[in-house]
Amino acid sequence: MSRLEGCFAGLRRERRTGLITYVTAGDPDFARSAAIVRTLDRAGADVIELGVPFSDPVADGPVIERASERARASGGTLDTTLELVRVVRDEIRAPVVLFTYANPVLRMGEQEFVTRAAAVGVDGVLVLDLPLEEAAGFCDSLARVGLDMIFLLSPTTTDARIERAAALGRGFLYAISRLGVTGARDTLAESAGPLVQRIRNCTTLPIALGFGISKPDHVRQVGQWADAAVVGSGLVQLVADAAATPDLMERVASYVRWMKGSEAPC
Repeated sequence: MSRLEGCFAGLRRERRTGLITYVTAGDPDFARSAAIVRTLDRAGADVIELGVPFSDPVADGPVIERASERARASGGTLDTTLELVRVVRDEIRAPVVLFTYANPVLRMGEQEFVTRAAAVGVDGVLVLDLPLEEAAGFCDSLARVGLDMIFLLSPTTTDARIERAAALGRGFLYAISRLGVTGARDTLAESAGPLVQRIRNCTTLPIALGFGISKPDHVRQVGQWADAAVVGSGLVQLVADAAATPDLMERVASYVRWMKGSEAPC
């Protein structure tokens, strides 16, 4: 059983909704980014998604796009993202999923990326712009070294493609609640529940729901349908706002506890 499979099995056993936290690796710089990952883990994040800094993050809204720019300005790359995982892996409990575009992986070389990701302790990989029809070989490469391939599914994904993603995917499937780019929203899209149900009809893999989740109420609502909620832009904005303050780590921890419903708003 992979670390991700064990995590979601535990969530189902405990009958609680998991919290997956996204931050961009290297934002605002390597040292503070590593400290943020350790803080997320200690505060109770169930899975940590690390975004790989990239120059053309077309699926991301302005908050995460600016985080990628800050990370790149401080030297962030796929290489440094892997190094960050190596540095923190033995200190954290949560599984780590790399959230990347195909270009950095292809530039490094697919096999070199797979080998290095496994060596440093990455648990899963989500390549946003890798077409499902071209993913089988990459999935096999990841599976051979024990890494899980995560697929994104949207409200416009057909049932046939959901079934194909479920057949190739491992760990969990990532449903996006709405079309468009990442970013915090006041309400969840009406399409979120029906999308998760359509995925449930095709697979027993755990499902995480993301895009637009910004409040504890959203996490509770997601728990009616999915195994976990993914929070990204709200957390990334907090990092941007508090990066220069001495209480950055406490504010990150407080945010996680707030989203899990165990603390007043930070």
